Amino acid sequence: MLVLRKPYLLYLGDAVLKSDCKTAFGLRDWCGQDVIGEWSHPAAKVSLGLPRLSPAEAARQGARSIVVGIAPTGGVLPDYWQDDLEAALLAGLDAVSGLHTRLTSLPRLARAAERSGVRLVDVRNPPRAYPVGSGRKRTGRRVLTVGTDCALGKKYTALALTRALQSQGAAATFRATGQTGIMIAGSGIPMDALVADFLAGAAEALSPDNDPAHWDVIEGQGSLLHPAYAAVTLGLLHGSQPDAIVLCHAPDRVMIEEYPGYPIPPLPQVIEDYLRAGRLTNRSIRCVGVSINSSTLDDDAWRRYRAQLERELLLPVCDPLRGGVDAIAEALLAA
Repeated sequence: MLVLRKPYLLYLGDAVLKSDCKTAFGLRDWCGQDVIGEWSHPAAKVSLGLPRLSPAEAARQGARSIVVGIAPTGGVLPDYWQDDLEAALLAGLDAVSGLHTRLTSLPRLARAAERSGVRLVDVRNPPRAYPVGSGRKRTGRRVLTVGTDCALGKKYTALALTRALQSQGAAATFRATGQTGIMIAGSGIPMDALVADFLAGAAEALSPDNDPAHWDVIEGQGSLLHPAYAAVTLGLLHGSQPDAIVLCHAPDRVMIEEYPGYPIPPLPQVIEDYLRAGRLTNRSIRCVGVSINSSTLDDDAWRRYRAQLERELLLPVCDPLRGGVDAIAEALLAA
């Protein structure tokens, strides 16, 4: 499993829009204790509100890695960013990136890393080969966040649920499956970068045998409903063998985003589709709650929508950023 060296210095490049810096903001918000400060190109207009430290200053304060926290158009790393990244490498920091441009493909950075004895870490480049899934039942307990579509809160729900379980005295570990989640957790497997035959085996490796009462909270990817990304969702579902799922949904989505010919079915049907698929490797799988991205609803509309879903589904309905997911954690621990 890929393991990153913390604490981090977050690099914002020449970012102008906050929306391009979701990785950096996610790291600040979810693992702030592991972030020392920020650094950026002079042209940058975005700040995280953290101490501004040069790579050398951050290294002196204990930083172990510089993380590219911005995703420019096309995922391509501009040549002029290499000045800052080279300085970080020469200061003794690993350089970590989730961009499509692989740091290891850049000769200048490769030479600097070799000179300093540090690493270039491309998060979306799996660090090892994984076996095919075995289907063997593992000890410990597992909950997987799943979705009606992509990009609607599976990672945030898993992170919030991990914290909620821990606050209620349960042993729980967040298991990251995407680039930002891996940076937050410090370890994980980039599921969308694997060959399909090995998805289930990688998911087994991600959540190995554990104490009987321990919960692995596994970050979901894609959606069973998605015409392009359902394969990674199914492989993760089968390999995780979850005891429980939490369905994530955005109420303004009636179609798969950018796929207008693919409507999202009623939520009871979606839940049953996930449970039916999950029973292949865990016959006792159940749904314990629904996590809603309610950002498009005002307070009154959110209350009405939540009450309606709870009556219809007989499950707790929460928004991680609007009241938390304690009710889902309680449902998970009650069974």
